[in-house]
Amino acid sequence: MREAIVVLAVWLLAGCAALPQPPMAEQRAYRVESPQGTRIDPYYWMRDDTRSDRRVLAHLRAENRYVEAVMAPRRALEERLFAELRSHVAEDDRSAPVFERGYWYYSRYEKGREHPIHARRKGTMDAPEEILLDGNLLAEGNDYFRIGYYVVSPDNRWLAWAEDTVGRRQYVLRIKDLQTGELTGDEVTLIQGDLAWLDDNRTVLYTELDPQTLLGYRVRAHRRGEPAEHDEVVYTERDNSFYIGIDRSKSGRYVYIYCESTEQSEQLYADAAAWPLRFTPIVPRGGRHEYGAEHLPPSGGESGEGDFILRTNDRAPNFRLVRVPVTRSADRRHWRTLLAHREDAFIERFDVLRTHVAVGERSGGLAKLRIVPLNGRPSSLVEAQEAAYTMSLRTTPDLDSATLRYVYESMATPATTIDLDPVTGERFVRRVQPVPGGFDAANYVTEYRHAIARDGARVPVSLVYRRDTKLDGSAPLLQYAYGSYGYSMDPEFDAERLPLLDRGFVWAVAHVRGGQELGRAWYEDGKLLNKRNTFTDFIDVTDFLVAEKVAAKDKVFAEGRSAGGLLMGAITNMAPEKYRGILAHVPFVDVVTTMLDESIPLTTNEFDEWGNPKRQPDYDYMLSYSPYDNVHYRDYPAMYVTTGLWDSQVQYFEPAKWVARLRDADTSPQTPVLFRVEMSAGHGGKSGRYQQLRETAQSQAFILSRLGVEP
Repeated sequence: MREAIVVLAVWLLAGCAALPQPPMAEQRAYRVESPQGTRIDPYYWMRDDTRSDRRVLAHLRAENRYVEAVMAPRRALEERLFAELRSHVAEDDRSAPVFERGYWYYSRYEKGREHPIHARRKGTMDAPEEILLDGNLLAEGNDYFRIGYYVVSPDNRWLAWAEDTVGRRQYVLRIKDLQTGELTGDEVTLIQGDLAWLDDNRTVLYTELDPQTLLGYRVRAHRRGEPAEHDEVVYTERDNSFYIGIDRSKSGRYVYIYCESTEQSEQLYADAAAWPLRFTPIVPRGGRHEYGAEHLPPSGGESGEGDFILRTNDRAPNFRLVRVPVTRSADRRHWRTLLAHREDAFIERFDVLRTHVAVGERSGGLAKLRIVPLNGRPSSLVEAQEAAYTMSLRTTPDLDSATLRYVYESMATPATTIDLDPVTGERFVRRVQPVPGGFDAANYVTEYRHAIARDGARVPVSLVYRRDTKLDGSAPLLQYAYGSYGYSMDPEFDAERLPLLDRGFVWAVAHVRGGQELGRAWYEDGKLLNKRNTFTDFIDVTDFLVAEKVAAKDKVFAEGRSAGGLLMGAITNMAPEKYRGILAHVPFVDVVTTMLDESIPLTTNEFDEWGNPKRQPDYDYMLSYSPYDNVHYRDYPAMYVTTGLWDSQVQYFEPAKWVARLRDADTSPQTPVLFRVEMSAGHGGKSGRYQQLRETAQSQAFILSRLGVEP
């Protein structure tokens, strides 16, 4: 390894200020063993599972001081950006209310406060407000605070919720008496955020985490007022490649346990009124069968247990919907098709009403809404006006509701919550996302284009820019993507883009392979031994946008988060010359070492996504693209990398090691590698809404500083 760089040269394009000296981590040879051989990791010492090693913490704090020193000349720019971002926030905003069991539930913010207040009103929105949880009061004294999930008991009296005060997604269960407003004193630690009440209004189901891997592996029943050590185990998942979770059926009849791996799922149900609980699989797990079900109880006057509506990939790669009696659910001979499989449409989710099923589908790369009558009449799509848009189906808790709910938005149109009458087609707008600060949707344009990848695949690209931005090859570009787990990146509205758009940027979302925008095959073609398609798609989209003069060749920035951070690491190694700057947030960059270690959270659940490096073909392929293992001496673009010390999804030491190796290998004196560590946060960053805006302002100040932009 070459000597550490002591002083880097020019930082400001508008001046000649020298960069401060970056922290240069020492190297200590560590042997990473595997069945495929040994690799030497010089920065493995940065891993500290206790988050208490003084040398590691000192290095991370030095990284933060370096970021502050480098960005100090742009502090005024950051403050201006933060002010602009905050100006677009409706500080006293409120969600559209949802009706359930006689109450209207909603969340609201108060001006100047960080956290939401969850409340309800009985019968009508004119009734007195009952505050369920005030996140601001609960967060007092904590650097980090987040409510994971809250549920009200069937008799509407008891509130159970899960809260996280660290950022590591290790929640604590608490219970409140909504009649008196008093806490019961119940406390259960080391749980997931999901909860479900039983019909006795005393018992709450929760998912227990493994203390080492942090995987949910057992479901327990906690009885209000009793010690947590008395909680009974009602289910244990013995396959550590599966995630588990719990919920209650929309009908209220059953409680569910969901068991899911990357390529297989199973859903269990039990009568919520019967103890002991007896869980039965709706369809036993097997093969590569993925499904999810919801209960449709019998209508008035009918007997029996009703039906299940299933979304299933049985003989349907893009899924289909079927209906089956509850007592015959595992027998495929009794399945009746509600919505057939289509090659050109992917069924993503659904919601059940008495007379209709609302389906969130993807066709043409866009998220759309389809209405399926349960009386056998043909299904129909809900129409939209823009070329690129998103329709997001929302669950309607009241099974007997006359309307179903969805949210319409585009990259230029704020989110609009709509209740739709599926019989008449009448729409009722319940909320339009307020965007103060002088925003006018008419000033912005959204487009939907296709880039041709190097193997001929057509990669969708969603764009947004100001109407007065010239697409003549002079505009700066920020290109974003994710591309893993079949997670689709929709062309949604985000007011946090406005400061860059108003400075002439084009914002692009590349719908690369690894997502499911174009169906299951699009996902399969971007995972395992096809993973490189995700990276080359992103690069090919960049080339396309430059060739089409959407963007200036020397003003392209790229951004990704988590598995999208892996994408950023890969393109940084594969095509560093194409990017002016890279933003990699909580990036998954040490692929091989992490996937060899089954003690790390998520590893065993991820083999179907990335491969198992204990197998030679998987090892060789993963090693060929792993960002940490492919850093070489060369000029790298300027980089802004973030992590949270308490991240349980991507451990902080992955980006810490990557940054250290990049610093040692980067031969460009003008492109700093900045590494910001949130010392009291996890995978999602800080929890307060203004704290999150501050993080965005910091990232945008970094981007604009690379272009020499002043406040």
